[in-house]
Amino acid sequence: MTDMQVNPSFRLAYVPGVTPGKWARVWVERLPDVPLDLVAVPSTEGERTVREGEVDAGLVRLPVDKDVLSAIPLYTETTVVVFPKDHWLAAAEEVALDDLAEEVVFHPLDDTLGFTADTLPGRPAIARPDTTADAVELVAANVGVLLVPQSLARLHHRRDLTYRPVAEGPQSQVALSWPQERTTDLVEEFIGIVRGRTVNSSRGRGAAQVADAPSKSRPKKAAAPRKPQQQKAGGQGTGGHKAGGQKPGAQKARGGPAAARRGKPKRRS
Repeated sequence: MTDMQVNPSFRLAYVPGVTPGKWARVWVERLPDVPLDLVAVPSTEGERTVREGEVDAGLVRLPVDKDVLSAIPLYTETTVVVFPKDHWLAAAEEVALDDLAEEVVFHPLDDTLGFTADTLPGRPAIARPDTTADAVELVAANVGVLLVPQSLARLHHRRDLTYRPVAEGPQSQVALSWPQERTTDLVEEFIGIVRGRTVNSSRGRGAAQVADAPSKSRPKKAAAPRKPQQQKAGGQGTGGHKAGGQKPGAQKARGGPAAARRGKPKRRS
């Protein structure tokens, strides 16, 4: 009696605000025999989960330990300030950190923007909320405001809250990360997916399967094909967001002066 061969699986961690669905669908199409296990982890646990080998790779927020982990930056998110809909900030199209000088600004323990006690704008709350979700509940109670990446504002959306983009504030960058010593074929395959490589240009297992397939099973090359229209390279991330590019509500890292603020709110006395 021979032992049954178990197909390998690929475990992918992802932190709140990151939606891996689009890439997961491409994986299923490209490697249907390799199960993809999606593992949701808290923002504070993303790097540790990848570093300790609990998963093969992770969609995490930078920074990560570059001594042990490889990382491919995918996109940078817009930072927003969350507040009640009837707050005086609602009159603005864009908010500056200086506008928050007199506001209580919550600093949750799972902060993803890298604020410290010295860099957090506004007035600190009496205590730090345990999570972003807890901070959102406090904002809804009209006792302060919260700075978060836009994806987290959407994730914790409430009808009584709204948000505005923040000019010149710190930003959160999402990356695909994996242990440097475990860059496997399956990791290479997922790298190819987030970078938008086709199966034929991929360096991973999918490409090897095509190369090893019998010649009679490969599609015949069309004779004298017409010159196709060029398409922009770069695959799409979840929900139509471009992997390695800019997603709706996200923006590229600022390389020059920030755009001028418009519609500065007038604080109610």
